[in-house]
Amino acid sequence: MVREYQSPVRVYKHSFELIMAAYNKRFPKCSLIPVFVDSEVISENQSQDGATLVIERRCTIDIDAPRLLKRIAGVDHLYFIQKNTLNRRERTLVIEIINESFSSRVISHEYCKYSVHPENEEWTYFEQTASLDVKSFYGFEGMAEKIAIKQYASNIEKGNEIIQYHLKELEKEGIKYIPRWTQPSPTEVIPGNCVKPVLPAHEVDSTKEILTTSPDDKLDADYIRRYLGDLTPLQESCLIRLRQWLQETHKGKIPKDQHVLRFLKATDFNFDKARDLLCQSLTWRKKYQVDYVLDSWQHPQLLQDYYTGGWHHNDKDGRPLYILRLGHMDTKGLMRSLTEEVLVRQVVAVNEEGLRRCEENTKVFGQPISCWTCLIDLEGLNMRHLWRPGLKALLRIIEVVEANYPETLGRLLMLKAPRIFPVLWALVSPLINENTRKKFLVYAANDFKGPGGLVDYIDHKFIPDFLGGDCLCDIPEGGLVPKSLYRTAEELEIEDNRLLTESIYKSANIFKGAPYEILIEITEGSSVITWDFDVCKGDVLFNIYHSKRAPQLPKKDVIGASSLTSFGGSQLLDKSWVLGQDYSLVEKSLTCREGESAQGSHITRWPGCYILQWSFHGCPAAASSSLSCVDDVLASLQVSSHKCKIMYYTEVLASRDIRGSMTSLESNTSGFSHLSVSTTLSSQSHTSSTISR
Repeated sequence: MVREYQSPVRVYKHSFELIMAAYNKRFPKCSLIPVFVDSEVISENQSQDGATLVIERRCTIDIDAPRLLKRIAGVDHLYFIQKNTLNRRERTLVIEIINESFSSRVISHEYCKYSVHPENEEWTYFEQTASLDVKSFYGFEGMAEKIAIKQYASNIEKGNEIIQYHLKELEKEGIKYIPRWTQPSPTEVIPGNCVKPVLPAHEVDSTKEILTTSPDDKLDADYIRRYLGDLTPLQESCLIRLRQWLQETHKGKIPKDQHVLRFLKATDFNFDKARDLLCQSLTWRKKYQVDYVLDSWQHPQLLQDYYTGGWHHNDKDGRPLYILRLGHMDTKGLMRSLTEEVLVRQVVAVNEEGLRRCEENTKVFGQPISCWTCLIDLEGLNMRHLWRPGLKALLRIIEVVEANYPETLGRLLMLKAPRIFPVLWALVSPLINENTRKKFLVYAANDFKGPGGLVDYIDHKFIPDFLGGDCLCDIPEGGLVPKSLYRTAEELEIEDNRLLTESIYKSANIFKGAPYEILIEITEGSSVITWDFDVCKGDVLFNIYHSKRAPQLPKKDVIGASSLTSFGGSQLLDKSWVLGQDYSLVEKSLTCREGESAQGSHITRWPGCYILQWSFHGCPAAASSSLSCVDDVLASLQVSSHKCKIMYYTEVLASRDIRGSMTSLESNTSGFSHLSVSTTLSSQSHTSSTISR
């Protein structure tokens, strides 16, 4: 396969004629290039008027290759043919190099060009490209390619160093200016084949498109270091090639180099993958007019009041800092009040603002800043934040961000992680790219206040007051979204029906005296049962029971380490069973009114059968009659309907999955994250249950 490389352009703030004089000093051999053993002139031809001079040389190179490989190849040196074409009238020097050794096995082309800078005729512009095709090399094709790439990268650095060295030597000789070539008069015509060399010799490629490409299509090496960071020669080559490809083929606005570079980094500089992903993203940006989102996006007042996120100064590396008080945000309330599209638009606006702030900080701090830091306050986090429609919306948001904003997150600091965090992490982590997960640092309780905590990443003067700092943070405190701001019942019903058709939730009817029950068989302790349900009609009483004996069921559907069977409309608990003897209540009874929802989890203590039960509120079920109270009975008398309706979702997380997620999390933080002992599940057997309006 042919590999192509393109280096960033180099600008010399010296005239073309002076650069040519410095370049010519390297022949016939140069002590500054140890691998350049010698060179001999094969042919030399000059035009009749002296404007054009073409010299071919045979160059001897001592390649830095293993001795074993040299023995197998039977050579100590390699030979290259270098053709230099100097056009004094146009003030250009074109260098073409092709390998003579092993030409039937390896084809190496290099192309270099010195020319006048397009914006300043007293400066010189240098560009360089190469291609390599290793067809066969005694079974060492991979090694041969690596050696060639290493040599090419070395030439790039050495070329600049040698020019600068010889410029200083010329200055010592008192040569600071060389006049431009002028057309001789007819009586001063120089005979053909005059021998007066003034030429170049550098590197490789047969790329003809470079000759017709505008200098504006290239990137200057100083610009790359200043605005894009330290890149290897091959990474620089990949960036320039992709940028040039976009300019030649893409119709529409060309993204900035920093944005192109993010896609290359995300694909480990795989040109084809980066090109495909970038093209898909550009199509997405055009379709949704993303380039204008910062000017056109009008944040709904609801987001301004209840969305608990915002930008807050910078971290110690100069990265923009975004703070999200997730535990204080009513995610379900926002979802009930706003559409998923609005929330996605909000996240896109945040990312676009982040890109803009990165550009500004690059100029302010004088170094490339391409990503930002995100700080998430998890205090108050519970299962209501993983409401299933919210989780589905989160999945879509993650897909949008990872597809269109790769490598924009530099670090994610999660503070005050509650004990329920491992359960939530097990649900969310599969949705997040592995490279992104490695940037997560998680702190439980007040661990972020000690050494290795927040002060290592954020200057103390910028630490928000709610995290123990002195800096005021202008971010809404959140709170529950008023139910009066929810969308209409008709709109919510349409969404609920859509959820049902997509099989995210199941629906169930509950009648007086006939609770709806689900049996979950747990085969290993410390598994986690999670639930999420909405009360669409009526009031319900929710209980969880455990029993070592299982009722007789028609069939079982095995799921992971557990088997889950739902059987609605009739009781699973035997009427003859006695509470406290045959089965036990493992969760405090939970009463949910019409329009409310509940999310929670239970970490199982023992294997056996667990039964989730929803019963008509006010009408005691046979199995739970002892749990009724006078208020429930009175309430039931006031209800004209004898039917309740719920939408529910339940899932079982096996113990190994939870422990695996924590092991993965701890390995991702590489010791920098201080996870409290309380965040592990080895000693947990607690439950978390929440009602949200």
